[in-house]
Amino acid sequence: MEYVIDGSDKVIGRVASSVAKLLLDENSVSVINSEKMVITGHVKDLTDKYKRLIELKDKANPEHSPYWSRRPDMFVKRVVRGMLPYKKPKGKAAFKRLRVYIGAPEELKKLKVYNVKSKMPNEIFESTMTIKQLTEKLGYDR
Repeated sequence: MEYVIDGSDKVIGRVASSVAKLLLDENSVSVINSEKMVITGHVKDLTDKYKRLIELKDKANPEHSPYWSRRPDMFVKRVVRGMLPYKKPKGKAAFKRLRVYIGAPEELKKLKVYNVKSKMPNEIFESTMTIKQLTEKLGYDR
C-alpha cells in the first residue's frame, strides 16, 4: 500500500518512528514537506551535535566514515534509516521503499495524505527549529 505523509510542523522523531513501522510492514511511504519538519532541543546544542556528526572521519580510511547529508530530504531519510534494522535484508528492502521530498510533487498531491498523530511541537517542547533551519546552519544553501 502507498502512504503519503506530510511532515509540516511534525516532530521528526515521531514521524520517523511511524514511517519505519509502515516500511517494515512492507508498505511504500512518501514523505512530503520534509524541510518543514521540526526537531526539538536548543538551537546551539543541535547545531553543535550535528556539526560533530558531519565532521566525523575515520583516520585509517575516511571513505568508511558515517555520512550525514546537509540536504533536508536526505537528512530526514537518514533519521528514518536509524530506526530500521538497516544491516539486515528486511531493513534494506524497507529502506528502498522510502521516498522523501522537499516540498510536495504534483503527482503526490492527488493522493490521500496519511496523518501521523502528535501534538504541536510548541505545546510540548520549549525550544524547536525546523530541519531547513538546521541544515542551513550546517552549510546547506539553496
